[in-house]
Amino acid sequence: MQKKIRYILLPFSFLYEGIISIRNKLFDRNFFRSATFDIPLICIGNLSLGGTGKTPMVEYLVKMLRGKYKVATLSRGYKRKTKGFFIANENSKTSDIGDEPMQLYKKFSGITVAVDEDRVMGIPKILNDKPETEIIILDDAFQHRQVAAGLNILLTEYNHLYTNDYLLPAGNLRDSKVSSKRADIIIVTKCKSNLNEDEKKALIKELNPLQKQKIYFTKIKYETPYHLFTKEKYTIRPETLVFLICGIANPQKIEEEIISKGASHKMLRFNDHHVYNSTDVKKINEEFSKIDSPTKIILTTEKDASRLLKFGNDLKSLPLFVLPMSHEFLFDESSEFEKSILEFVESYDSIKKGF
Repeated sequence: MQKKIRYILLPFSFLYEGIISIRNKLFDRNFFRSATFDIPLICIGNLSLGGTGKTPMVEYLVKMLRGKYKVATLSRGYKRKTKGFFIANENSKTSDIGDEPMQLYKKFSGITVAVDEDRVMGIPKILNDKPETEIIILDDAFQHRQVAAGLNILLTEYNHLYTNDYLLPAGNLRDSKVSSKRADIIIVTKCKSNLNEDEKKALIKELNPLQKQKIYFTKIKYETPYHLFTKEKYTIRPETLVFLICGIANPQKIEEEIISKGASHKMLRFNDHHVYNSTDVKKINEEFSKIDSPTKIILTTEKDASRLLKFGNDLKSLPLFVLPMSHEFLFDESSEFEKSILEFVESYDSIKKGF
C-alpha cells in the first residue's frame, strides 16, 4: 500500500525536484547571492525531514570549542511563538526560542544561543550584540543558501540514507540528493555499534563522495538519565518499568536502549516538536498512575524535557527522568574529525589575530 501511495506522489516529487534544481542553479551561477562573513561559520544540516541528530552534533561541537573560543549558535527556533531575532537569557521560555535552542541554553553556560528565521540578518545581529563572538554554529541551515558557511557538515541516518530516499512528498527529502556535493563533511549517524570495515567501505561506495569530502560514522551514546527537576541520576535496571514520553521523529533507538537494559516499557508518543499543553500533562499523569509496578519511572528526551519544564507544579512529584544522548565516532576517528574542525576555525585571520 505504501509503495502504491509513493508511486502516486512521484509526479509531485519530480515537480518539486525541478523547482529545487532551478533554485540551486541560480545560487550556483550567482543569480542569487549568498552572504559571506569574515568569521568561522559551521553549518550542521541534512537533506531529510528530521531524525538525523543535528542538535546532538551541535552539542558535540559546542563541547569541543567553547573552552577555547567564544561560541554562538543560530537557528530559526522551530515552533517558537516569537518572530525575528532573539538571544536566549535566564527569562527565556521554550515558546520564545524553540525547544532545541532552549536545550542548548540550559545545557551550556558561556555560549550565545540565538534564533532568527533570517540567518543573513541574524549573524550580524549576533556580532553586534555579542562582539566577542568568534565562531557561529548554524543549526539546520544546509538548505538556506542565503548564507555561505565556511564549513558544511551534512548528516544522514544509517538506516535512512539520502541515496535511498525520494524527494517530498513521495519521500522524506527536502533537498535534492545532488545538494550533498556542497558538503565538506558527511556523517552517517545512528550506526550500529559493530559496524565493520567492509560495511564502512560499502556505505562510502553508496554515498559516492567527491574527493574533497570526508565521511565519518557515529553511533548514539546514551548517558545516565537524570531527574528533570532535581537532577538526581537514575540507572535503568531489568526490574524498571519505563513509561516513555516522546515527541521526536523516531523513538526506535530509545526503545532499543531500554530493551538493552532488560527493562520493559510503555510509550506515549506525540508528533515531532510537539508543544505540550495541560491536557497532555493530565494524560501523562493519568496513564502513569495506571501502571502497576513498584519500580516505574517516566523517561523522556532532552528535547521534550525543554518543553515540559514549564509544568513543574504538575510534574515535580513524579519520577520524571531525562535521557541524554550524544554522538560517538566509530573507528577511532573522533580525533581526526576534531582536528579538521580546528584547522578550519584556525584558518581565519579573525581567530589568528583575535578581535
